[in-house]
Amino acid sequence: MRVVVAGATGLIGSLAVARLRDHGVEVVPVSRATGVDISTGDGLDVALRAADVIVDVTESPSRNQEVSTAFFATATSTLLKAAATAGVEHYVALSMVGTDRVGSGYFQAKAVQEDLAKRSTVPHSVVRAPLFFESVETVAVTSTRPDGVYVPPLLMRPAAADDVASAVAHVAVGVPLFGVLEVAGPEVLPFEELASQVLAARGRASRVVADQRALYFGAMLEERTLLPAPGADLHLGHHTFDRWLKEL
Repeated sequence: MRVVVAGATGLIGSLAVARLRDHGVEVVPVSRATGVDISTGDGLDVALRAADVIVDVTESPSRNQEVSTAFFATATSTLLKAAATAGVEHYVALSMVGTDRVGSGYFQAKAVQEDLAKRSTVPHSVVRAPLFFESVETVAVTSTRPDGVYVPPLLMRPAAADDVASAVAHVAVGVPLFGVLEVAGPEVLPFEELASQVLAARGRASRVVADQRALYFGAMLEERTLLPAPGADLHLGHHTFDRWLKEL
């Protein structure tokens, strides 16, 4: 099996490459560093030769709704068109838990990506990921004010990036789902607790405040929006937040 990984230099991309190699498949990492531009399609025809699967873990240059929507509309369309031409048999996209329930912000961009996958002639699978432990600090500090860090009062099941990458790799070497697999960590935790503990571990003495007016990736969410959908097909991660925190 030959698997092309688009976005291979990112956090999930680099881990997915490693996990796919654990499965014993041939992996072709794709990024601008390898001479491939997924927005224009430059280099894709060569990268996709004899490919069986393409894993799309690309990331927008911005989480702004307009910018990210434009990016995924262009990049995903280009990838899927090239995949169809090359005879690729499976397209795997990394998305976000909540994409089907939130109509604004970065979630809208991921919804565009999912919709393109569903309408493509290429068999597809969508893996929806929760917040990564590794991204808690980055997400939290976007809401920093002079008197503290204001985050929305959300419950979530965050997961280690490696657990997400393992789920992506597992789906990639299997048959297309023609649907969605959601990744969930082993614990339900409040976002403010995650942010407070990570910032403290990083030596940032910031006060973390749960604020119902705070946005998450540009969207206003209800408390349980980011928990797995009832009845969803789940891949359960095994790394706990405390264990990960102790390894910082």
